[in-house]
Amino acid sequence: MERTINRVLMIIFIILLAIAVALFVKDRIEIKKENNTSISEAENTNNQTENNISNTTGNNEIIEETDVSNDLFAEYYDEAEKLMETMTLEEKVGQMFFARYPDDGVIEEIKNENPGGYILFSKDFKDETKESIVNELNENQEASKIKLIFGVDEEGGTVVRVSSHKAFRDSKFLSPQELWAQGQLPAILEDSKEKSELLKSIGINMNLAPVADVPTKSTSFIYERSYGRGVEKTATYVAQLIETMNESNMISVMKHFPGYGDNEDTHTGIAIDERPYSTFENADFLPFKSGIEAGSPCILVSHNIVKAMDENHPASLSENVHKILREELGFTGIIMTDDLAMDAVKEYADNGEAAVQAVLAGNDMIISSNFVEQKQEVLNAIKDNRIDENTINIAVRRILAMKYAYGIIE
Repeated sequence: MERTINRVLMIIFIILLAIAVALFVKDRIEIKKENNTSISEAENTNNQTENNISNTTGNNEIIEETDVSNDLFAEYYDEAEKLMETMTLEEKVGQMFFARYPDDGVIEEIKNENPGGYILFSKDFKDETKESIVNELNENQEASKIKLIFGVDEEGGTVVRVSSHKAFRDSKFLSPQELWAQGQLPAILEDSKEKSELLKSIGINMNLAPVADVPTKSTSFIYERSYGRGVEKTATYVAQLIETMNESNMISVMKHFPGYGDNEDTHTGIAIDERPYSTFENADFLPFKSGIEAGSPCILVSHNIVKAMDENHPASLSENVHKILREELGFTGIIMTDDLAMDAVKEYADNGEAAVQAVLAGNDMIISSNFVEQKQEVLNAIKDNRIDENTINIAVRRILAMKYAYGIIE
């Protein structure tokens, strides 16, 4: 009897031991699964971090990539990104401003604010000589960490910032229409070569021309500055002039997108364009398309309110107008505002922050008569997450790439 009891107890002990072993093994398997899952998640996190790091430029800011292989300045993007890695956010935002040349303190402003460049007007050449301008602009370039764009409006005719002063040329450059009357398009192209050589000789590397507008009335505000020979001939003129300026290594700026038409002067008031969209498709866009195909590096956007595209904002501050230029016309170069100091834009700027709206609309560069203040407005908007830093990086990459393409940065 006692032997039987011991045998039963032994069997029970063996069963309990087997259950305990089974439970122990099950727990070990679960722990191993959890550890493997944690390791896998950690590896995924590390891989994602590595991917993010590999797509960053300067200050760990990501440039979200689309296919940019066909962009106008794509071959210079790698060099631009390497330079961006050395730049602060403040320096990058500075590059987006094409500032009005200051009356004084320019060296200090260059060192402290890092503008992308300066636009000079007639007053900046008054009482100067070629030698004095060369020396001044060279000093400015030496003071700048990133070499500067220096630009002027030297269209010929009524807009001649440099040649209106005899120290630089015996007579003013003639308008495209006056040149055409003398020798048609060949005369215009020869004039362009001389113009570019003069500007380059004094340190200017951008000429804000040609005017690609096609007004229909000789009494229109923009008429005297236009080619004045209809859509098709203007398209030919624009393309050949841009090709000639590229051969001269002079940055051209087509203006005034989406087409000025017969509108009023936006320097002094609001111009509202009532024309249907089809008019732009069939007329005003054509010279711009022709210029884009010819390799136009820059396009300036007007302050006209074009109701068929955006009835609430001037073109320069309209996201839709910039979308049309990028997506419908396929432009991949630099988009630039007209001067934000013009009366036509002031009352349409939310909270007075025209530069912030200009960046959000899609401009790469901003012509500014109030550079330091407007630059800070953009920096504040980035800090407040109203402007994505990726937007800044994409614009600055284009700007730097253009500077490499035209030999401003070597």
